[in-house]
Amino acid sequence: MSHRSATGAATFAALTVIVAAVVFAVAPGDRAPGRGGTSARAERLEEASITASRLSALAVARAEGLFGRGEPITGRAARGWAGEQVVSGTRDDWEPAIATDPNDPYVYILTTRFGYPKPCPGNCPIPHISLSVSADGGRSWRDPTPLCACKGSWQYDPVIEVVDETGDVYAAYLNGYNVVFVKSDDHGRTWSAPVATYGKVSWNDKPAFTTSADGKHIYLSWNGPTGGDPWVAQSHDHGETWTQRKIVSSARYFFAYDGIVLGDGTVVLSQSSFSYTGPGAAAEGKVRQHVFVSHDRGSTWRNVTLDVLELGPLCESDGCYGDFHLGHSGVSADADGDLVAVYDGALEPYGPQQVFARTSADAGRTWSARVPVSRQGENSIAPTVEATGRGDMRTWFVVQNDTGRWNVFFRRSADGGSTWGAPVKISDAVSGARYKDEDGFLEFYGDYGEIAITSAGKTIGVWGEAFSYLGPGGVWFNREI
Repeated sequence: MSHRSATGAATFAALTVIVAAVVFAVAPGDRAPGRGGTSARAERLEEASITASRLSALAVARAEGLFGRGEPITGRAARGWAGEQVVSGTRDDWEPAIATDPNDPYVYILTTRFGYPKPCPGNCPIPHISLSVSADGGRSWRDPTPLCACKGSWQYDPVIEVVDETGDVYAAYLNGYNVVFVKSDDHGRTWSAPVATYGKVSWNDKPAFTTSADGKHIYLSWNGPTGGDPWVAQSHDHGETWTQRKIVSSARYFFAYDGIVLGDGTVVLSQSSFSYTGPGAAAEGKVRQHVFVSHDRGSTWRNVTLDVLELGPLCESDGCYGDFHLGHSGVSADADGDLVAVYDGALEPYGPQQVFARTSADAGRTWSARVPVSRQGENSIAPTVEATGRGDMRTWFVVQNDTGRWNVFFRRSADGGSTWGAPVKISDAVSGARYKDEDGFLEFYGDYGEIAITSAGKTIGVWGEAFSYLGPGGVWFNREI
């Protein structure tokens, strides 16, 4: 927004008092200039500052009548799809996670929810992780509840998985800058107390995880305190106890996005890495897309560089890090254990990004040449992927059009990722929020979304849309019918 009304200014002033405790907890003058940051202390200040900015943007938008009332959703659903819906039209949600039960029609969505009401009195987190559950494949939903109304400053970065053989639900999230794990054996109605996954590693960020089919072996990757080195926290007793291993020592900063455990126990994790050596700790040089592969249940890891690409267009949204739209990835495997990895990157410095796929038929030891999934010349980001059956691969990604707005497109491969069907626009609502119109939405809200496949074999995807990087916005989803 380019200006604040008098009401908005008053609301902003009041909110400054509310969020002062969040920012006061970190010493001033220790700011992390880039998305990767430069130290754990700098990251804490950066997150506190961004949280305060998001809360102020939310308060101003509500005061000016731009957000929070819940508006009718209109649009023309794509053929074979139910039509885009929002998790909540009145709450500021971003960076969602989704999981489906392969044997029953349960669907679980987690969102990072800003603002009020808080999930508990007193020292309660802002934002908190909100859970929505569907027992019918995404057609209807229980009222959202907090995943954990735990004491603490804030919760971010939710991830969620369903154990194939039992239907138990596993989840993890950041509680402050520490990754914790919870689980449920009653379809998300109740959850265990949070278990620390980080041991003596004092600072961790951006978790992604995967589990074996029986739920016994869990691999949770996150960044550690020495400039973004990748770590893997492992549990081999259903999440009761955890060990930690740093798998790369590097000057590069790593971001975890996805993982899969194959039937033979092979673990594959997808990550990207950046060099934050530019002016003001900005990203510069190349983006590297990695998979980390373990064939011995996490005892040793092999770092495979899938691709080396250029930095794409820098994010110019309100409050955004320059590299925020860059360096996403995902990985999955079909029933035969054939792998597919998707990722984004530019072919020339600061040119439009493109989405690519590579495949592996030997448990990640070797990989195919890259295959384009999005069109060259269009700025395409944030791919996510899920596979099922024999060679049935599904992905969505986000494309910025000539008006600067964004839309989400779905593609499907029937041959293991070698060729892909025609793109289908699944962000098909043209109203329902002031940041949406016929051309798309103003900003992709958050660093990721996810895709899943229901027990009926239908795709369901979830992502964030907003006014800007600072929001406010909402989590939207669409499902095949």
